[in-house]
Amino acid sequence: MGTMSTPKQFAEKLLQIKALQINPQNPYTWASGWHSPVYCDNRKVLSFPYVRDFVKSELANMILDKFPEADVIAGVATAGIAHGVMAADLLKLPFIYVRAKPKEHGMGNQIEGVMEKGQKVVVVEDLVSTGKSSLQVVDVLREQGAEVLGMCALFTYGFPVADEAFAKAGLPLHTISNYQALMEICEEQNLITADQKATLGQWRLDPGNWNK
Repeated sequence: MGTMSTPKQFAEKLLQIKALQINPQNPYTWASGWHSPVYCDNRKVLSFPYVRDFVKSELANMILDKFPEADVIAGVATAGIAHGVMAADLLKLPFIYVRAKPKEHGMGNQIEGVMEKGQKVVVVEDLVSTGKSSLQVVDVLREQGAEVLGMCALFTYGFPVADEAFAKAGLPLHTISNYQALMEICEEQNLITADQKATLGQWRLDPGNWNK
């Protein structure tokens, strides 16, 4: 047997710590109102030191490999902060984070930390679904004069709408694992039937209208 690819390896770890859960019979409802057969909470990674370590080194390696010229790592508040800090620490790079909206008090900062105009920034996010909130952060950084090189995330559902949004923003996205890898692991370990795999595939292509 060949060595397992990183995306599958990580999907397996996420399933083991229940950061990823699959339940096609009894779908979860997201904040957006979409129904989803998959639940992903990468915050759980922080409670498992070995999985956390894996994420830290994978993110750091990914940034070194894809964006060697990075000056600053930016975490997306709140879920991307911890992972971003760990990767930045390993790379010995400055770290900043970006709020979803400006702070209500004090200086009203939306970007916390120190960033100079023209610096090359890599954004760290925990999960990419539609890409909308992740790309809002990129807009904020660009407005403040950053040169955003790309985004690194732990997991993506690989929705067509997200692919389109990233393409439109001209932003490369790299992730440790993805929905495809998750499906392969679930199938290999008999966590889902062939029928369920088909259902899960349909959901990924049009999540907004699935199971209406």
